[in-house]
Amino acid sequence: MMTGRNSLIAGCLGLMALAAMIDSASAQEDPSKYPTRAIHIVVGFTPGGGNDIIARIVGQKLSESLGQPVIIDNKPGGGAIVATEYVAKSAPDGYTLLVGASGAMAINPAVYAKLPYDPVRDFVPVSELGSFPLILIVNASSPIRSVAELVAFAKANPDKTNYSSSSAAFQLVTELFKQKTGAPMQEIPYKGANDSVMAVISGQVTLTIADAGPVSSQVKGGQVRALAVAAPNRTEDLPEVTMKEAGADVNAVLWSGIFAPRQTPPAIVRKLEGELVRIARLPDVVARLRPLGIQPVGNSSAEFAHVLASDIARWTEVARAGNIRIEQ
Repeated sequence: MMTGRNSLIAGCLGLMALAAMIDSASAQEDPSKYPTRAIHIVVGFTPGGGNDIIARIVGQKLSESLGQPVIIDNKPGGGAIVATEYVAKSAPDGYTLLVGASGAMAINPAVYAKLPYDPVRDFVPVSELGSFPLILIVNASSPIRSVAELVAFAKANPDKTNYSSSSAAFQLVTELFKQKTGAPMQEIPYKGANDSVMAVISGQVTLTIADAGPVSSQVKGGQVRALAVAAPNRTEDLPEVTMKEAGADVNAVLWSGIFAPRQTPPAIVRKLEGELVRIARLPDVVARLRPLGIQPVGNSSAEFAHVLASDIARWTEVARAGNIRIEQ
């Protein structure tokens, strides 16, 4: 006769077996029928930022075309490390995806001594959704009016030249600028991009390099002066010269895209890739992203993988040359 305790144990074992059967059935789902339930897109930042906005715009379109709900899960923390680790350890079934920014996927590996995920080993890039051209700005009342003048000022005043940065990404971009120009300057860290820009407006720092989203309105409003765009081409909203045109060979475009856990079935990756490429090029999506300083991309999985590998190699070299390392 089974005791109450044995009966409880047997019941628990039965539930565990049932859960295992459900998980197994889910993992063996026919990729041709994907998706049959809600898709979760995980964002490693709080609502309202550029990556969150991309996720919500693309998620809505993805839901319409695939016929299933797309839920945006914000999991901020640790420079997107929390969210990235979460997706890396999720079931590779196409139902948990990551909005991976270049900071988490290409720059964190360059500066952190240890990470709980590997962007190449643990993920498959699906499609790059948008890029973020970066703008070098100074205070509107600053006597510095060009990149050449900034470099000259920094060399003449190394103890008075500093910059604000809100993440390792912006720190490395500015470090690249320093390495290319020989301009000495000290980093002053801030919690967010808006705080970093406000530090320039208030005169706490000499300059910052930030994406167009947080700075466009301040440039147009006359609070800050844009000296150059760190991108291959000039932008439509801020047609200032590029860094290369200004004599500093700095091409530093950050990006954001969709990643899936590494063992996700290729058929599911291809289906998502096709949808994301199409969505990124829709006129209404382009019209919503560009005013935010986001340039829509929509490339293939193979092209995105090449971008990722190239950026990891480049930023690792920049971090090594600048002796930038974060121990955890």
